[in-house]
Amino acid sequence: MRLDKYLKVSRILKRRTISKEMADSERVYVNGKAAKPSYTVKIGDEVAIIFGQKKLTVRVMMLKENIKKEEASDLYEIISEEYINELE
Repeated sequence: MRLDKYLKVSRILKRRTISKEMADSERVYVNGKAAKPSYTVKIGDEVAIIFGQKKLTVRVMMLKENIKKEEASDLYEIISEEYINELE
């Protein structure tokens, strides 16, 4: 599954266009490397998303094309949620 679609289906990001724009601007990393929206996500990948001064890191646990809202959080496990200082 494409990275931009995974972020939308898992409801980490609300819209696929937003996830595409964030990946294009190098605010999404997979396994420590900046990832393009077309990157193929695999189970076990670590995805880090930078929202301003907040960094969310999740591990991909499951891949599904369609999922109910209540089950979306089953697709990933939160590894860390941290605030970052842009001056570093």
